[in-house]
Parts: sequence; C-alpha cells; structure tokens
Amino acid sequence: MKYLITGASGQLGFDIQRGLLERGVNSDSIATPSSKDLDITNAGAVEKYVDNFRPDVIFHCAAYTNVDGAEKNQELCKKVNVDGTRNLRQVAEKVGVKIIYVSTDYVFDGENLQPYEVNDDTNPQSVYGQTKLAGEEIVQEYPKHFVVRTAWVFGVNGRNFVKTMLKVANGREEVSVVDDQIGSPTYTVDLARFLVDLSESDEYGIYHATNEGFCSWAEFTEEFYKIANIKTKVNKVSTEEYIQLAGKPQAKRPHYSKLSKDKIEQKGFERLPNWQDAVKRYIAELTKEGEL
Repeated sequence: MKYLITGASGQLGFDIQRGLLERGVNSDSIATPSSKDLDITNAGAVEKYVDNFRPDVIFHCAAYTNVDGAEKNQELCKKVNVDGTRNLRQVAEKVGVKIIYVSTDYVFDGENLQPYEVNDDTNPQSVYGQTKLAGEEIVQEYPKHFVVRTAWVFGVNGRNFVKTMLKVANGREEVSVVDDQIGSPTYTVDLARFLVDLSESDEYGIYHATNEGFCSWAEFTEEFYKIANIKTKVNKVSTEEYIQLAGKPQAKRPHYSKLSKDKIEQKGFERLPNWQDAVKRYIAELTKEGEL
C-alpha cells in the first residue's frame, strides 16, 4: 500500500505518517509533500503528482485553518479548502483510490441541545466552516470517500491552543479563557490511529472523531495546567467577555460542539480514549521533546 498525505507538515499529517511507520509501512511508500512540492490548488500539478506516485490512499489534511483570517481572506480560504479539495477528489476518482477528508465541527451552527449525529443538518456560521462543508460535499461525490469531522486538535508538531496557553502562563498569575463553548479536545496521535484504521477498511461515509468526554476551553486549560504543574489561575469568561478583553472581532465559533461518535463503534472501530488521558500523554510527549 502507498499513501499520500497532504498537509504532512501539520499536527495531524505528522502523526499519520508516524502511525503508518509504526505499523511497518516503508517510508518510501509514504508521500509527504510540502505545499511547495505540491500546490493542491493547481489541478495540473495534483494530477501529475498522483499519476507519478500512484497512492492507494490519500489522507487530505491540508487546509486553510485560520478561522478569523478566513473572514478577511475569503478567496484564499476558498481556493485551498474548496478548489484544492476538488482537485484531489477528481484525481482520486480518476485513479480509483480512497480519499480521507478531515473536516470540522464548524460545519454545524453550535445551537444543538444534544450531540450532533453524522447526518444532522449542517449550518456553518463562518467562512472557514462554509468552505470545509463545501469540501465535504465535493468529496462525497465520489463513492470511495471518508469524511471525518474533528475538533480542538492538538499535537506535538505545530502550533495549537495547548502550546499557546502553556506559553501564555509564563510569569502570569492568571489568564482568561472562554467557558461557554463546549466540545471535545482531540490528540492527533489518537485521531491518526483512527484514520489509519479507516484507510484499511471499506466502511465509507461520514464519521465524527474526537477524544471521549466533553469540556469547555477553560476546563481544558485547567486540566493541562494541572498536569504540567502550572499554578496560573484560569478565569472563566463568556465568549462576549473574551472578545471585549481581546479588543478585536472574531469569526463566530460554535458554542456547542459535542459530536456523537457512536458510528465509530457501530462500524466496528475503536473509540478514541478520553480527553484527560490524551492530555496526560500529550504533556508527557512535550516534556520528552523538551518543549516543557
């Protein structure tokens, strides 16, 4: 089997590559082009690259993910998240290979009262969410697809909320963190394992995959501060209060991002571990890497 990973330099792409190698896949069988090596927005370049490498599976992790930046750079966001995805889906269909598209909780409006099921109505409230949903719809035009919605991602390779807040804590007695947005953190090591499991199957369709359990951003922060032995106090604030404190507008975030992962079990796969366990392993990994 041969694998193409777009966005391989990011958190998730890095751990997919690592997960494949741990399963005994030869490094020559894994293509991890940078955006310089493969411009996914260039249809001709995508076709040429895939024709040359001939993967059996495409893990499509590359995306424009700056949620606030997307509101100002709508064309660029659309080019990457929509046009780039279309180019990859078209070549996947031409060659007849599986494509795994990583999506987001931002395709929902966050107004639910119970966890979102995979077939619930979508209603994205931001440009980022709209472009990711458009990507989902494009990928679903081809039968051999997996769409995996995830949320609150953190990993060792790249920037994320946890790393930012660990740095922010330096020399500060307290920090203010949003407490009225509820969801599930997701460790890329665990998500990558699930995506590789999916790639070995023919159970196509939409999945939700995050670590088990739910929390607010403030509760999440309290947990990793505790594990990292950081004494900085976490002040719990509303989204509106946080925007006032930040002094700049934000794209709308879903207040309720609970995703139902029942389909993972229904299709015979293993759920991701609980988020507190994931945070412990992540802090241990950061410590090992000398980042803490």
